[in-house]
Parts: sequence; structure tokens; C-alpha cells
Amino acid sequence: MQASAGHTSLTVLKGIGPALEEKLNRLGLRSVEDILFHLPLRYQDRTRVTPIGALRPGLDAVIEGVVVAADVVMGRRRSLLCRIQDGSGTLSLRFYYFSAALKASLQRGSRWRCYGEVRPGASGLEIYHPELQSLDKPQTAPVDTTLTPIYPATEGLSQQRLRALSEGALGWLAQGNSLQELLPEDLVARYRMPPLREAIRVLHRPPPDVDLQALQEGRHWAQHRLAFEELLAHQLTMRRLRAEVRSHRAPVMQASGELARAYIEQLGFPLTGAQQRVAEEIRADLLQPSPMLRLVQGDVGAGKTVVAALAALQALEAGWQVALMAPTEILAEQHFNNFQRWFAPLGISVAWMAGKLKGKARANQLQMIATGEAAMVVGTHALFQDEVQFHNLGLAIIDEQHRFGVQQRLALRDKGAAGRFSPHQLIMTATPIPRTLAMSAYADLDTSILDELPPGRTPINTVLVSDSRREEVIERVRAGCKEGRQAYWVCTLIEESEQLQAQAAEVTWQNLCEHLPELSIGLIHGRMKAAEKAEIMQAFKEGDLHLLVATTVIEVGVDVPNASLMIIENPERLGLAQLHQLRGRVGRGSTASHCVLLYQAPLSALGRERLGIMRESSDGFVIAEKDLELRGPGEVLGTRQTGLVQFRVADLVRDADLLPLVQQAAADIGERHPQRAAAIIDRWLAHGQQFAQV
Repeated sequence: MQASAGHTSLTVLKGIGPALEEKLNRLGLRSVEDILFHLPLRYQDRTRVTPIGALRPGLDAVIEGVVVAADVVMGRRRSLLCRIQDGSGTLSLRFYYFSAALKASLQRGSRWRCYGEVRPGASGLEIYHPELQSLDKPQTAPVDTTLTPIYPATEGLSQQRLRALSEGALGWLAQGNSLQELLPEDLVARYRMPPLREAIRVLHRPPPDVDLQALQEGRHWAQHRLAFEELLAHQLTMRRLRAEVRSHRAPVMQASGELARAYIEQLGFPLTGAQQRVAEEIRADLLQPSPMLRLVQGDVGAGKTVVAALAALQALEAGWQVALMAPTEILAEQHFNNFQRWFAPLGISVAWMAGKLKGKARANQLQMIATGEAAMVVGTHALFQDEVQFHNLGLAIIDEQHRFGVQQRLALRDKGAAGRFSPHQLIMTATPIPRTLAMSAYADLDTSILDELPPGRTPINTVLVSDSRREEVIERVRAGCKEGRQAYWVCTLIEESEQLQAQAAEVTWQNLCEHLPELSIGLIHGRMKAAEKAEIMQAFKEGDLHLLVATTVIEVGVDVPNASLMIIENPERLGLAQLHQLRGRVGRGSTASHCVLLYQAPLSALGRERLGIMRESSDGFVIAEKDLELRGPGEVLGTRQTGLVQFRVADLVRDADLLPLVQQAAADIGERHPQRAAAIIDRWLAHGQQFAQV
């Protein structure tokens, strides 16, 4: 059967019944073409078996051997330790999470093929949680003939299932079905691009003689072919978005600047050069008749809120309403308190809108917003709700963009002044975004950077400590809290599951309560209700709690100047930008602050390099660039945190040289082939564009 316009039903593949089809649909895999474009992230070479005697730490390897012992051992954590031999040496397999069935199957004399990363451990070389295949079963397959693809982890689908699906889709392609070529012929010829189906086939099943280095580094011709098309899809979306926004009229905000001068005077400290520069860029934008779309990036503590206040004052002086939106109630409340303190002396009323506001108080605030009595409104995404009607909204300020999706930004537009105007948008983030990333990921925005820290901020001393010294760290917390300081203890888990994160945080909290009975210790995690989280956070802020145990929910957070110590467990599992963001929760007062990265030994070489950067640098942009280099943009701006599309093939650092060509091609296709532009966007982004929900 020949493919129609790029959407062939999944049921043409063997083994896909209605239940599996429904599951795949939920994950955005709705056609055979979708499966072909669900590309591997990386590859493992399982085409050869390595003798145990030849293993080296850090190597990913396939080994085959016989079990000589398997015992449950009680160390700091209970684990199943299995010893395996192949005649050239002995290796340990260690499982921290294991079932009785696994223990029973690893009986003495059984033969296994194992795959995993070799690390130095307590018993010599070890592989933690290897993938296992029994060699005692007659149907065990020989070692792989092509490199093994590792697909993006997808909830409810194992790697084995994803491989079987891609195998079926490649078989469908081999039967003479084709993938629609969406790039214009002249473009394909100009850039000498290879056929699309060939590129897809090679990326799913690279032959053993493939240039593995080129593939790992993303320099292979097949990757280049698809990266170009993916970047193009992204660029076309951004062009469409920007054109759509720019086509609207925005209010021209003429103001004398009196309010701004009065505000700066009452601040009591001069603006940094960077703040003055960015404030001027925003001022010029607000005088234009088309909507400002400006992203202000500044490291944690660079004074973004002051810049936002100056923008707000220009709009207010010109007679327009301003809305400031933050991703959490607690952060919104902090903004509300700040703006109220700043604006009350200037005679400006500030309203408040959040989910927890109920009954009469809510009706009162809604009334003030609708009549224009409240010129400035601060709130959470509750500002999007239909019942919130603005009198004449002229400027929307969005804090911590990486927690809001593009769709949510656009929803604010509909709140513009009486439907005649589109509000100007100022977007702030403390997650530094490297330039190449901004060029593509935020191509619909103009960017300003606050690259100076105000005087008086204390640098944070960051230390790396192995988990084996946990007792010492607990003692350090005790001593710090006795001296009247406060501390954070952050629990991270590699699993994406909030449930597991919450459990891990609860266990840590119980453990710390036992060790530190004299301290009052709070707990916060993602499964708690917003009101409950806000209450605990408030208690911490007011100094009623000495220590706060939390998951990464506190990343975008609240100023607690007295908090000067932070412990982050398993920091090796987090991105550097996220670690930097977390670390920025301390060091807000004048006391010397410390951040302890409590890692699980042994650390991989990459883990050591990454955490070493955290120790050496406190510059968010340096850290972000490094993070980008080491982990790639999909991770740095992970969909979950950002509301941005995660790239499947393209890499904005590696493919930076393609960006000018892509921008050119996007302009050309957008004008000459609008139908193709829509089909390219649909192929790459239709299902992936599930923007982050707060």
C-alpha cells in the first residue's frame, strides 16, 4: 500500500492492535511515518562480546559468562550482588532494585549475556543494573548485527518495544512504500541532500562499519539531512508565530519618565550599567505600534524585577494596565509584595490574582481589574482565566518563561485592551540561554541580557562531597542552624515520576528528623497541594523552620535571605542550568553561603567534569554553554521545564553552521511554498508541540 499524504495507519504494522494503537496515539505516535521519525538519541555497540579480562572502567560493553554466586548484601543500601565469570576474569553485577524472581533466575551455573557501563566498585569492576539476556534459552538471538539504537524514553514503552516498532516501520518502507519528500527540489539539489528514506534507514539501524564517531558526534550525513529539515520546521513555526503576533497593533506608550525617576530614587541604590541598557531597549520597544516581544535573560539575582518595574511604570504613566505573571503562587506573592512596596508611595494600586483567592476577596479583585482601578495586576496563570477581564491591558510581564509554554504566552494576547490592541510582552528568565539556542529556540523573541550582578551579593562556595560522608554533612547542617541560619536539603531522582520523587523526599525527611530532633524540619514536593506548599514555604521564609527538605520544585523560587546552606543530593542527575538555578536560592543575604553537592560514588568521568564546572564557575552563561556542550539542548531546555520543542536530531551547538542556511530556506519556503511549510511543520512538530503546562 502506498502512503497517502504522510499519514499511514499504524495498524498496517504487524502486532499493533487497538490497545497498543491507542497507547501510541497518546504518545503522539499516530502513523507509521511518526514511528520512522521517532529517531534514536544515541547508539550502543552490541555487535561484539568483550572478554571480562579486557574490561576497563567507563566502557559500555557486552559480556557473556556463568554465574558463580548471587547474594543479597547489606551495605549502606541493600543490594543483590552477582559474580559472573568467563574464563578471562570475574565481574560483579549489582542491583539496588531487584525482585525475588530476578534473584531466583541468577542461580549458580546459569549463563547470561549482560550489557552496561563498567565502573570501579567495592568488589572490583561492577556493572550496575545491567541489561540481561539468558543464554540458557534456545531462542536467544546471536549478538546484534547493527548498532543498537536507544530511543527517547517514552512512558510505558520499553526500548525493546520501540526497537520492534521501528523494525516494523522499516520493513514497511522496504516493501516499496515511500516517505514524502517535502523540501523543494531546487533546495535538495542546491545543498546536495541525500534521499530522505535512506537517511531514516541508516539512523534507525546503522551498519557495524558505520563511522561511529561521526554518528556519536552527530556529524553523519544522515543526521545532517534530517537536522536541516527539523531546524527548518522549527524556524518556520517561529516565523509564523512572530508574523502572527506582529500583525497586531499595540499601544504606543509615550511617557515623561517621572514615575521611573521617582522609583529609582526610592530604591536607594544605583542601577547597574546592564540594567540601564536593557531598560532603554524596552523603553524604545514600548514606543512602537507593533507588540514588543522581548526576552530578558539575567543570572539569578541580576535584578530583572527592577527592569520589569521600570517597563511597568512607563506603561502605567501612559495610562495602560500592566499584568505580571509568575509560575507559582509563592513567587507571584513575592512579586506582589515587592511591587506593592515600590508602587504604593507612587500612588499606584496593585491587585492580586491567584487560584487560592476565593469568594468575596476574589470578586473584589476582579472588579478592580475590570474597572481599571487596579492599574497593576500580579498573579499566577489564573490571569488567563475567562473571568479575568482587564480594563485596558497594555503590557504583560512573564516571569520564568521556561515554565510557561508559548501557547500560554499567546493566551495573554487575547486579554489585550478591549480587543483592539495586543499587549506588549516582556519575558524574563533566570535560566541563561546560550546565543545559538536563543537564535533558534526563541527566534520569535528579541533578546536582552543582564550580565552584571548588583554589588553586595555574596558568592556561593560550592563543594563536592561523596555520599559516604553524609553524617558529616548532617552535622554541618546542625551547626549552621544552631547559629541561626537556615538550610535547604534538595532531593533529586533520576525517575521522572513525581510519585517516586515525593517518596524519596519523604524518606530523606524522616531520616533527617531522626538525626536532628532539635530542629524543626519542613517537607515540600510536587504531589502536595499548592496551598500546602505555599504554607510550608511561608513558614520557612518567616524563619519558623530551620531546614526545608524539598524536591526540585523550589528551583523557581522565593527569596529567603537567611538561607545560606543548600545540600543537593545526586546532583549528577540534574542539568547544570538547573543546579545553578537551585543554588541561586541561597546567597541572597550578606552571610557567606555554601552549596554542598552530595554525589553518589563512583562518579563517571562526565559526571566529574560537569560537577567540577559548578565548583569553578558561578556565571550562569558559562555554565549554560558548558551544559549545552556536554548534554545537548534537548536536555538543557528539556521540554518538561521549558515548553519548548525538544529536538530529535538537530543539535543547536553542533549544527549552528546550518542556522543561517535554515533561516534563508525558511524565508524562501514560507513565501514560495506555503503548503509545504505547513507539511514540514506538521511532520516534525505537530505531535511534539505539547507545550509545558505549569
